[in-house]
Amino acid sequence: MFKRYWKWFALIVTSALVLAACSGKQSSTDDKGEGSSEKVVLTAWAWNVNVGALNEAMKEFQKNNPNIELKVEDIGRLDVYDKLSTGLAAGGTGLPDIVLVEDDRIHGYVNAFPKGFVNLSEKGFDQYKDVFPPFKKDLTSVDGKFYAMPFDAGPTGMFYRTDLFEKAGVKAEDIETWDDFLAAAKKIKEATGAFAMPLDKFKDDPIFRMMLNQRGVYYFDQDGNIDLTNPKAVEAMDMLKKFDEAGLIKDVDGWNGVVSATVDGSVATVPFGAWYYGTIVDQAKDTNGKWGVFLLPAFEADGNRAANLGGSSWMIPASSKHVDEAYKFLEFFSTTKDIQLMAMEKYGLFPSLASAYDSELFTSGVEFFGGQKIWELFANEMKDIPTAYYTNDYAVALDEAIKAQADVFNGKEPKKALEEAAKRLKDRTKREMNTY
Repeated sequence: MFKRYWKWFALIVTSALVLAACSGKQSSTDDKGEGSSEKVVLTAWAWNVNVGALNEAMKEFQKNNPNIELKVEDIGRLDVYDKLSTGLAAGGTGLPDIVLVEDDRIHGYVNAFPKGFVNLSEKGFDQYKDVFPPFKKDLTSVDGKFYAMPFDAGPTGMFYRTDLFEKAGVKAEDIETWDDFLAAAKKIKEATGAFAMPLDKFKDDPIFRMMLNQRGVYYFDQDGNIDLTNPKAVEAMDMLKKFDEAGLIKDVDGWNGVVSATVDGSVATVPFGAWYYGTIVDQAKDTNGKWGVFLLPAFEADGNRAANLGGSSWMIPASSKHVDEAYKFLEFFSTTKDIQLMAMEKYGLFPSLASAYDSELFTSGVEFFGGQKIWELFANEMKDIPTAYYTNDYAVALDEAIKAQADVFNGKEPKKALEEAAKRLKDRTKREMNTY
């Protein structure tokens, strides 16, 4: 009797194991995500135009991966970070499969939550290390391992009003250094009344950040030490002081103030990332054909004129239950030329994928900019952009740098203002401070 029951028990266990094995095979996918009959719904957190780009990319991805779907939650940039930080602190609870993260926050998140995100190098993403510019690889890697897939970038330039330059007898091609631009801006102001550039002088420092980046320095150095007193940083702040003392900076109120100055023609140039193109075309329709772009001026003859402002990448929380599917979709999104061109053409998201730059979109003139090949200019800049080191104390450093800038505009000498800011930053972060 016992033997008979044992045989039945063994048969049941064996059958269960076979069914489990079959079930496991059925839910797996091959390298292309094909072969599965089980639906997988990926969730993603993103904001603004990135939402549309994700959804369009998924439509193309599904042609070969019909079992994978995507639900994108547009919850706002700051809300994404609040929810992401809360979820990571709770061990991954409530997090999506995919999340958009700005480049200046990637290292901070990985350092604060070293097991919070999927190590993409372990999934094979290192095979793409040569298809992205060096600075973008640095921003998406920690200790030589990818934790984010490079996406859009913000190569910088000086968007300028060609009609105002022409009226003042100034040629953009003659401006090579910041001193050249200072002299030109004085002529433009005298001839047209237009300021050189807009800036929320006491609340933000984008021009200072661009200047730092083009010179290969930033708030922190590669080792995470405070570097605000670097002579190159002092020189950058001193240049801003020269423009302000000459009455060439228009003090504006935040983003809306910058846009208003762009639309009403009260500034001759707007130094910003390539993404500002969309704002100009959308908000200043009446100025069609009256715009051009030239690279940031250098600080010395033949100096570097390349910098970056902005940019985001994709990360996969380690708590995701669909890591393989999320990886395959993001791999498709980030490394497929046609998808990157779609994101650029429809949503203005400047690609980091180098193979996109030889397409017609990048080699053709832009009517709104008088036929200038502005995208080719930005694309050629990408390889020369130095890496900015943000650290997880970037927000604190930004706060102190803006205070230093405000002090300078209130009359303090740049070197002293930056020294004081560096000391405050040291007290707040307990980081080492470089001395010069």
